[in-house]
Amino acid sequence: MKRILITGASSGIGLELAKKYSALGYQVIACGRNAEKLAAVLPAADNIIHCICNLNSRQDVLVNMCKFKKLNIVILNAGTCEYINDAQSFDSELLQRVMQTNVVGTGNCLQAILPNVLAGGQLAIVSSVVTLLPLSRAEAYGASKAALDYLTRALAIDLAPKKIDVSLIRPGFVATPLTDKNNFPMPGIVTVERAGEAIIDGLNKRRREIRFPSGFYCALKILSLLPSGLWHRLARRMVKI
Repeated sequence: MKRILITGASSGIGLELAKKYSALGYQVIACGRNAEKLAAVLPAADNIIHCICNLNSRQDVLVNMCKFKKLNIVILNAGTCEYINDAQSFDSELLQRVMQTNVVGTGNCLQAILPNVLAGGQLAIVSSVVTLLPLSRAEAYGASKAALDYLTRALAIDLAPKKIDVSLIRPGFVATPLTDKNNFPMPGIVTVERAGEAIIDGLNKRRREIRFPSGFYCALKILSLLPSGLWHRLARRMVKI
């Protein structure tokens, strides 16, 4: 039985992936920080093991995650999103919270699990298409995901000799408890079921970059090719709207 470890498995994309991989016959190590919440949405079973830890605590991660050996796939999905509503009154504590969870928390997991990924195995890190363009209020979230982009691509180079394939996952808007908080239009939003299918298909094909939905990604990619001054004016106009 192949083993897959998934962080952020108590809701959203992580929960959907845990369910899908369990149904495919994998032994799923589902990671979350709230034991009761995880048990309620994804009860432990013969092929579902709970790993309870706070990814922001390096010691907690090392104690609880290192024990899982012989991993075939690791998906580091856990993350958070907060927006800077007033840039002039910049909230450095908010920036620290987002970077701590999305970047440092991912680093804590990497230290714990990378020695246990088998040759021929896979590592996937969830970023976002938001890194294609600077967007209003996304200073903290976008910066954290841009850091994950670079981290993932550098790891792909250094882990290749170890025969570990690395994939960067870049979703658009996905209907999850995290995006439920958004009070603005979310073009191209997809269900967690669709997100799960796209990720599993991409990992099966060992793609270095998994991005979806394709239409939304392509639109942002085209906009990212505009001169920076033109995009700045367009983005300011969008804020006024």
